[in-house]
Amino acid sequence: MSILIDADTTFIVQGITGREAVNLTRECLDYGAGAKIVGGVTPGRLGRDVHGVPVFDTVAQAVDHNGGPIDGSVVTVPPAFTKDAVFEAIENGVKLVVIVTERIPRRDVAQMVELATLRGARIIGPNCLGIIVPDVIKMGGIGGPAKDAAKAYSPGPVGVISRSGGMTTEMSSTLTAAGLGQSTAVSIGGDAIIGSSYAELMPLFEADEQTEAIVIYTEPGGRMEAELVDWREANNSRLPIVAFMAGRFMDDEEMQGMSFGHAGTIVEGKEDSATEKIARLEAAGIPVVERIDEIPDAVKGKLGVAA
Repeated sequence: MSILIDADTTFIVQGITGREAVNLTRECLDYGAGAKIVGGVTPGRLGRDVHGVPVFDTVAQAVDHNGGPIDGSVVTVPPAFTKDAVFEAIENGVKLVVIVTERIPRRDVAQMVELATLRGARIIGPNCLGIIVPDVIKMGGIGGPAKDAAKAYSPGPVGVISRSGGMTTEMSSTLTAAGLGQSTAVSIGGDAIIGSSYAELMPLFEADEQTEAIVIYTEPGGRMEAELVDWREANNSRLPIVAFMAGRFMDDEEMQGMSFGHAGTIVEGKEDSATEKIARLEAAGIPVVERIDEIPDAVKGKLGVAA
């Protein structure tokens, strides 16, 4: 099994004629059994195709061509037009929106997330690389070209959630090398406001019979770790979690209020610091490793598997 997507998931690529989107489309088509990309949308480009994928002016045209609802969309349009693209997708029945675009105004993101909630849809991102189910399907640029993604990701029992797109692949590759495959890996995005946090994805992994453990990549800044701990305790989660915390240097007093790397990596106070987050996670029984290569042994320890 998996979460969010599977071999039957259909999706479109909004902004498909852009250079990044053209490459992303090729990567998704080549991976696994080949993604079911049923259309692309770029206004004014109706009648063209990208790697055999028909291009439409609107999402409504893509839905009509498909003969029914489309499950998802990968949004790669410029920041100024992202909100309109996401609204268009959601209002045309798309239930899963992966937003690759970065530097979107926070107000726009908040409005997109609010509409998704009202319509029963889910947003992954923005500023993310997407979702991958190893050897089955990928939705977004996660893992890069299909041949590289095939090396980094392998089927298995570990769910991966990461604020960093690149670290999603790095952690999964480390797990794969240690004989620990992944059920689903999700790059959730590093912005201050995102569509799906750790805690919001946990119920999906909890319900997935294939998933036996979770690995997260986290950073200073924000309250997502506290939400994760609260959710886990409130729901008596069956899933052990291992965390890798980056950016410990930001605990220095002179770093507070400054942003490094992701837009969401802003330490506003003591509770946002790496030290406090590590203490909170470990108090909840979630070990925090200092190096990526320590992740596999920590996971094996939680699963009762010999290292």
